[in-house]
Amino acid sequence: MTDPQVAILMLTLFIGLVLLGFPIAFTLLAMGVGFGYYAYWHSPESISEIFDNNIFYLLNQNTYSVMENDTLVAIPLFLFMGYVVERANIVNRLFYSLQMAARNLPGSMAIAALITCAVFSTASGIVGAVVTLMGLLAFPAMATAGYDKKFAAGVICAGGTLGILIPPSIMLIVYAAIAELSPLRLYAAAMFPGMMLAGLYIAYVIIRVYFNPAIAPKPRAEDVPPPKKIYLDLLISFVPLTALIMLVLGSILGGLATPAEAAAMGAMGGLVLAAIYRSLSWKKVKESVFLTAKATAMVCWLFVGSWTFASVFSYLGGHDVIKDWVLAMDLKPWQFLVIAQLIIFFLGWPLEWSEILVIFVPIFLPMLDIFGVNPYFFAMLIALNLQTSFLTPPMAMSAYYLKGVLKKEIELMDIFRGIMPYLGIVLLSMVLLYQFPGIALWLPDYLFGEYIQ
Repeated sequence: MTDPQVAILMLTLFIGLVLLGFPIAFTLLAMGVGFGYYAYWHSPESISEIFDNNIFYLLNQNTYSVMENDTLVAIPLFLFMGYVVERANIVNRLFYSLQMAARNLPGSMAIAALITCAVFSTASGIVGAVVTLMGLLAFPAMATAGYDKKFAAGVICAGGTLGILIPPSIMLIVYAAIAELSPLRLYAAAMFPGMMLAGLYIAYVIIRVYFNPAIAPKPRAEDVPPPKKIYLDLLISFVPLTALIMLVLGSILGGLATPAEAAAMGAMGGLVLAAIYRSLSWKKVKESVFLTAKATAMVCWLFVGSWTFASVFSYLGGHDVIKDWVLAMDLKPWQFLVIAQLIIFFLGWPLEWSEILVIFVPIFLPMLDIFGVNPYFFAMLIALNLQTSFLTPPMAMSAYYLKGVLKKEIELMDIFRGIMPYLGIVLLSMVLLYQFPGIALWLPDYLFGEYIQ
């Protein structure tokens, strides 16, 4: 068996083990070390040299590289900001204020849930945290108000995934580190696609409820407070959180701070907001620190495992096999983009976004110059496409996050049915972005000058 064939076997076994339910991070690590030991094998002259294999040096270097990467420093800081905001009950206030402010629109509670998800996603960036919190907060409220459970579940699952697209997105930080692109340009490129997708979700809710009001009844008159109180509550809950997010994003896009520095400001701002809302306590800070450390450790092990796996896969010639296969088809640029996005779409069924970025995106990056594709435009197509990895059954992780907190309140198949329309909306947004690349490229070109390949 040749090395490239071993690489394909390695990839096939990995996907098979993930489908069987093995932990992704440690499966990546184990397979990277196992196949790497074969790849770097040399006959030991004594028993003591059995562990004298370059795979262990590679594993050590990858672990060190993850820990020292300046760009990735922003991850725990953004996570901490999100957890502090979550525990300060700011999201609860925002949801109920938006719900009352949008009371005259069809599906007002669903619209409030989507806007809250979008705002909280920018403060958190973790799909699991957003879906879990909104599942505990918004779903019971919508169920009590008579909303169709499938419809309510779809809203929460779709809204919760916006965090990997809307800046300050952790996924974009990782993409910048992998592709060696400017995180500032990536953030600027993601602004309008993120708003477009959130807007399409809201438009779908309004149109569907307009034609089928039974799935989302209007709030009862006795449940609606006076208008002055509604807008005062909205002002108090929305403005401070929005100001914090705009400060973080503005400092990044304006070139005043790196993502890590802006994330540090955001973490401090989250603590200040919690203090202003009188929700800051030592217990909540400890919980936020613990959850941040737990999530960061998980992310770091994913990266160590992914980079080790990807390094061995590339060393065995796996990347070259796929690259040569694509180039041999003599594709036009649009055909290359379609095939690349289809591969990413299908990989989203068994894999999470981090493995897709670290293992598979580097396969396509060297081909962008060959096909004349702007790397920031390609990044936004990938970012939109990765939304589908959380929404596509049977491995739709957002559905499992929601099911985990709702337990017997709703069946998993009903959640799957609820998210399918939003999967179609994501695909529509990708078509719109392809037809109008300026959606992603205008703002970074305006802020930083036209990108020249």
